[in-house]
Amino acid sequence: MSSYIIRKTEGNTEWFRHDRFGMFIHFGLYALPARHEWVKSRETLSDEHYKRYFGHFDPDMFDAREWARQAKNAGMKYAVLTTKHHEGFCLFDTKYTDYKITNTPFGRDLVREYVDAFREEGLKIGFYYSLLDWHHSDYTIDAPHPMKFAPDALELNKTRDMKKYCEYMRNQITELLTNYGDIDVLWFDTSFAKQKTDNPLLERLDGKGSHDWESEELTALVRKLRPEIVLNDRAGVDFDFTTPEQVQPTEWKKDKGGNLLTWEACQTLANSWGYNRGDKTWKSPAQLIEMLIKTVSLGGNLIMNVGPTGRGCFDPHAVKSLEIYGEWLKYCGRSIYGCTMAEPEFTAPNGCAFTQSEDGKRLYLHIFDWPFIHLTLKNIADRVEYIQFLHDASEIKYEIAKGGGNCGSLIKEDGCKDVTLILPVEKPDIIVPTIEIFLK
Repeated sequence: MSSYIIRKTEGNTEWFRHDRFGMFIHFGLYALPARHEWVKSRETLSDEHYKRYFGHFDPDMFDAREWARQAKNAGMKYAVLTTKHHEGFCLFDTKYTDYKITNTPFGRDLVREYVDAFREEGLKIGFYYSLLDWHHSDYTIDAPHPMKFAPDALELNKTRDMKKYCEYMRNQITELLTNYGDIDVLWFDTSFAKQKTDNPLLERLDGKGSHDWESEELTALVRKLRPEIVLNDRAGVDFDFTTPEQVQPTEWKKDKGGNLLTWEACQTLANSWGYNRGDKTWKSPAQLIEMLIKTVSLGGNLIMNVGPTGRGCFDPHAVKSLEIYGEWLKYCGRSIYGCTMAEPEFTAPNGCAFTQSEDGKRLYLHIFDWPFIHLTLKNIADRVEYIQFLHDASEIKYEIAKGGGNCGSLIKEDGCKDVTLILPVEKPDIIVPTIEIFLK
């Protein structure tokens, strides 16, 4: 069994750490302007201007079952959908605002269809819910708010009541956690510090944290309604997993006391979260697979985002990326699911990464930089039982010897603990070749 002791959580993170790979879906009115999910803030768009997107929101090609099939075929085991992003628009049929999808030309509860379709495919169900809300009349103007440069922002804030807004949030969370059956993940987004800037119009505005969201009361409600739900860290209080965003961690995430955390890296296929027509920064196939491997090699999960178009389907580039994941995981999935960081005694060679099954019986060597014939694994000889490529189960011969002799010959010494693999000169036809090492 894995020797790592992970910080105990209230939610059921056992399945979460086993499944390792999920789909994030950012969808909302911002799919229509198609120039970043923060378009309302970045371009300081008024509510009046933004109404045009509400009035024309009709994702006629949306098919929840197709979304679910694409997630499953990509090897993803759970999904998290933006039920409400910062713009305040709700993808579900809430009774607490008219700013919801059932009042658009689309007219249907998209969250309901998402839940039913993904559940039918056997995927775990997650909801994202933004703590920010740029539409609600009681949400106070802050630095990210579209009205941040309004000269009368501070005066307007005197007419707004965050306590009423917090009650609104709790009412909607109650709807989400009672009207759609068992929900496995809840993803809040996000607290933020006071803006540090030379712009006096921004400097005067406060940040928002757990006190502003009444996070203690909010998370207590979540625990009461769904005791086993897996809750993220962005409300600033009690949580089950932490969420590094758009970075590739280089070590297992820990709390301030040094305890290992359940963690999930949230990443995008390109640069934006919502659909962005002009974004051409799509990650290469090697990048996509390496991000997943390196995350699991440090004990983490990866949730990879798609931003559906205004028609409600996935961008062709996103579809191709999902297919890349699916093809690799079809052959190498058992090096990811149910795996974690390798035991400390195992050190991967340069240009490689290890993952290890949680029962400790199999070690997986992922080779990013293909070597020439020989690859040496240090101090592992006493543990090796059998070695094979994972993608085709073909045997890999090895010798208990050091590499690096003259003309590439191996160096054999008494008491040697190194294992040198004898590899084909040509890299196997798979994005990241993975070697499965059966341990004694």
